[in-house]
Amino acid sequence: MKAATLVGIVLIILGIAGFALGGVSFTHEKKDVDLGPLQVSHKQTSTLPISPILSVVALVAGVGLVVVGARGK
Repeated sequence: MKAATLVGIVLIILGIAGFALGGVSFTHEKKDVDLGPLQVSHKQTSTLPISPILSVVALVAGVGLVVVGARGK
């Protein structure tokens, strides 16, 4: 399998994942109070959105690379 085909497949998967998920969510813990043995904290969830335009670009580039890789054989 050529490198262009492999990169194309990865881009297609990333493009589909961008459409399906709409973004990447992650959770981190934030400390509110830290008084020696007494600690108060809470978990905060943040979302990093993935632009639909970026997903389309990844899909088109991936399909293009797969086609170029298939023609090169």
